[in-house]
Amino acid sequence: MSRTPTPRTLADWQARAAELSFESRAFIDDTFLAAESGDTFESRNPATGELLAQVASCDEPDAARAVAVARRAFADGAWSRLAPGKRKKTLLRLAELMEANKHELALIDTLDMGKPISSSLGDMNGAIACIRYQAECIDKLYGEVAPTGEETLALVLREPIGVVAAIVPWNFPLMMTAWKVAPALAAGNSVILKPSEKSPLSALRLAQLAREAGIPRGVFQVLPGFGHTVGKALALSMEVDCLAFTGSTAVGKQLMQYAGQSNLKRVYLECGGKSPNLVFADCKDLDLVASHAAAAIFHNQGEVCIAGSRLLVENTIRDDFVERVLKAAENMQPGDPLDPDSFMGAIVDEAQHRRILDYIRQGVQEGARLRTGGKAIDGPGLFIPPTVFDGVTPQMTIGREEIFGPVLAVFGFDTEEEAVAMANDTPYGLAAGLWSQDIDRIMRVTRRLQSGQVFVNNWAGGDQTMPFGGVKQSGNGRDKSHHSLEEYSELKSVWMSLQPS
Repeated sequence: MSRTPTPRTLADWQARAAELSFESRAFIDDTFLAAESGDTFESRNPATGELLAQVASCDEPDAARAVAVARRAFADGAWSRLAPGKRKKTLLRLAELMEANKHELALIDTLDMGKPISSSLGDMNGAIACIRYQAECIDKLYGEVAPTGEETLALVLREPIGVVAAIVPWNFPLMMTAWKVAPALAAGNSVILKPSEKSPLSALRLAQLAREAGIPRGVFQVLPGFGHTVGKALALSMEVDCLAFTGSTAVGKQLMQYAGQSNLKRVYLECGGKSPNLVFADCKDLDLVASHAAAAIFHNQGEVCIAGSRLLVENTIRDDFVERVLKAAENMQPGDPLDPDSFMGAIVDEAQHRRILDYIRQGVQEGARLRTGGKAIDGPGLFIPPTVFDGVTPQMTIGREEIFGPVLAVFGFDTEEEAVAMANDTPYGLAAGLWSQDIDRIMRVTRRLQSGQVFVNNWAGGDQTMPFGGVKQSGNGRDKSHHSLEEYSELKSVWMSLQPS
């Protein structure tokens, strides 16, 4: 597929989709094979209901086998003890193969979970950039020589942890995979990937490319299946040394319990969010800010952990600003995910579709003012339009719980103190936005927002050099940047006594 012309139109992408075939078996010990039980689960296109594949449903025996293979590969040292420059070369080769197959990978994610093809292409650029960045970091992360007297030499070394299990979400399937897998592999670990059962297909295609790139046997494996089966087995394994997870806070808490019940494995979590987006009256271009505020919640159908789902607007401009947001939302309607002009696509599956509609009904029942949207779009596929509630109070369910859909809750505030208190009144702390032209206010509020990342006069800005993660119940780890590479390595202190001259 990579040698054919770049698809430009809906018809081009439809033609590509008709040619596509999917690998649907698990990838264990460098081999694609069925789950030991023979069980499978369906992967369906949420935009059409079309069955894409019957995917291997792994369970405890498959996890046990993959862990044993990963442990053996780590001990053999073909990757864990390989010179950093050689690991770098292999990962850069993987990035090249992903680049060559970028359109296919993007198409797989769009068909599998419903996101617009334009969004999927952006995800692929991010995933490829992550692989390249972490590859380039490998031979630039130095150890230390501690200051001592002449009779001693003290070294601080970095070594790979061992076997890493990565459990990734369905909303950014391959990009989130790259955020976990790239630094873990770069550090020299063996990695077992458990993709979401809602979007497993791009991970299995990645396994094909990883094998082609030359990643040694058993170093990278993929186990599709459910969290309560194969995911639980990996989390409870005594031979898994580190668990990296992106998903809900409830599941993150469960995984930490599993770590405590087993071998106290290291656990890195990127969990839920209910991110505040603060707009002050001194903003110069309210139309531009309103457009960004709408995109912050409606991008990727609102199925985004850092979605700007709580819009806090200074009351002196609130009515006017909400009208501008509603106008911006008119141009963000869902459409065919294969159409490059579609801003939003389909909701990932029927369960998530019902969950979002239930929250919308609850918002109406609790007295919030529904300004636009609120009903499923008739016809085939799982589509919900941009939905905006005004007059939301902090006690309302839609103002407190993570919906993970295209639902915006608008609050008003009168003072900076009130805005900060309202923004921090949440168990989450993944992201926050701040729009103002007052540099003094920007510095004050940025410091006071309880969030792992703050976007000032933008939303979701950043690149691979910036760590991504949250505080409070949004998690404890960081993806991206060299900080993530550090998390997948152990520190070893070496104290040498030298013979006196």
